Formats: sequence, structure tokens, C-alpha cells
Amino acid sequence: MNDLNWAIIAPEAEVVKWSKAFKETAPHINLQNGLSLSDPEKVDVLLLWNHPKGALQPFTNVKLYYSLGAGVDHLLKDEGLNSEVPICRIVDPLLSFSMSNYITFAVLYHQRKWDKYSGHKHQKIWDHDSASEEEIKIGVLGLGTLGQDAAKKLAHLGFEVSGYSPSPKQIEGITTYSGNQLDAFLKSCNVLVCTVPYTPQTHQLLSMSLFEKLHHPSFLINVARGKVQNEQDIIKALELGYLSGAFLDVFETEPLPKESPLWTHPLVQITPHIASITNPNAGVKQIVENSVRLQKSENLLHLVNLNKGY
Repeated sequence: MNDLNWAIIAPEAEVVKWSKAFKETAPHINLQNGLSLSDPEKVDVLLLWNHPKGALQPFTNVKLYYSLGAGVDHLLKDEGLNSEVPICRIVDPLLSFSMSNYITFAVLYHQRKWDKYSGHKHQKIWDHDSASEEEIKIGVLGLGTLGQDAAKKLAHLGFEVSGYSPSPKQIEGITTYSGNQLDAFLKSCNVLVCTVPYTPQTHQLLSMSLFEKLHHPSFLINVARGKVQNEQDIIKALELGYLSGAFLDVFETEPLPKESPLWTHPLVQITPHIASITNPNAGVKQIVENSVRLQKSENLLHLVNLNKGY
């Protein structure tokens, strides 16, 4: 079984990382660099992450596309994509672990006023008497695998948590909103955590039209995709007091250009898209399992719904 031809197209560092993981976890598979192949039409399984535009077109007989992460927007926007070929993505428990830890840290950074106390340390200010915690209500925008895990863990810590998704969800301990209830959801919280997938519907969702509907001021945490946010509008919302601060892990252009005003904005915290990174060895096991299912014509794990975009 698994007499398939495999290839990967990704940035060089990713190719090195995943090739090493395949040699360690599935040494029987010869993973080739898709950009240097002379016979791409022979490839059956194509692994992809941030591939160059047009790179899919030579792979005319591919049987399975695999996104090397939770997101698939880099795939769906490619005009060379064969819509008849199934697309799968990585769903790794460690992704949820890391993402929820990051979100919790960002929430606590704001809730425990860490900016203030960090500044006071440098100024040698001992402020024992003022309120040491923000009163917060957390809203998780996007209740997929990662959003649900974070919402549950925040609720377990004792925070009041609500969540929104396009379709109804029932989650114990979480007040959920769906469909046309987005405006009500936005008013229910003053910490907004964005975990939505990137789709045409979520393009620049985090913009002034949304910020105007928030409880003012609110604190923004975005761990979704950079193109879900409008960075000029984030800065404008900070200036108008719609937002009290922003904790951002993703950006419209990555790496974030050095001339971006986000770098020096006093109310913005920045990390370089590291909230949650796929573990290649765990990912290889899922990919190999799906390749076996593919050959047996069995249902594939973590299959992407093209209509939903995730």
C-alpha cells in the first residue's frame, strides 16, 4: 500500500522541516521538491504551503492536495487548483494547545494590565491601591476547532465567554451566537478574539464597520489570518477609542514591513505569526493515514469543504 508519488511545494525552510519529518516518521515515502520535478504529472499527493502563484498547473494528475497547516486560503485562491481533487488540512491537538495558550496569555496581558506594570517597573512606581485587573467579557469570533478550544479553556479559568459562528453551536459554559446575531455578539464583549478562517466573507472583517459595533473600548486579539484585518482601520479605531489595544500575531503583509506604524504604536503588541505552528511529525502521521484512505476509497480525515472555504 502507499505506492504513491509525493511532492511538496513550500518555502525552503518548510521543505527542509517536512522532509526531515517524513524521513523520521515515514521513511518509505520519497518526498520530492515539487518545484524541481521534470515529471510533475506523475505526482499523486501534493503537499502545499504558501506556494508560488501558478505552481499547481503542471500537476495534472494529482489525487490529493494537502495543506501543511490548519488554513487553506493559500490553496483556494490559486487559479490552477483542480476543484475535483480533494483537499485536506492538518488538525493537530498541539495546534489547539499552543493557540489556546497564546490567546490566554494575550487575554491575561490585557486583563492584568501588564503594559501598565511593566512601565511602572522602569519608572520605579509602586501603585498598590488602584484596580489591578480589567473587568472583561471575552468574545471568540469563530468557533472552529481552535476557537472552541480557547473558549472552553478561558471559561474554565472563570472568564465570561461568548462566541460567534455562522452556523449554530452548542458549547457548555459558552453563550453562543450565530447567523444574523453578529451585532449582538459584538456588543456582548469587550475583548474580541478573532479565530475565523480566511474566506472571501472574512476578508478585512476586522475593519471600521465592525469596530463601530463593538462595546467601546474593546481589546482586539487576532490569531486568524492577516487579510482578515484592515490595519489602517485598527490604527484609526485605536485613535478614536473604539479599541483600547491590539495583540496581533498576523498581518496583511508578512513579514510585517519595517515601515508599518504598528511596530511603534504604544497600544499594539506584535508577534511574528507564531501563535500556533504545525508539528511536522504529528502532521506526517495524519497525511499518511489519509493517503491510505485515499487508496482504499475511504472517507478522508479533515476534508475541506470548498463551499465554506475551510
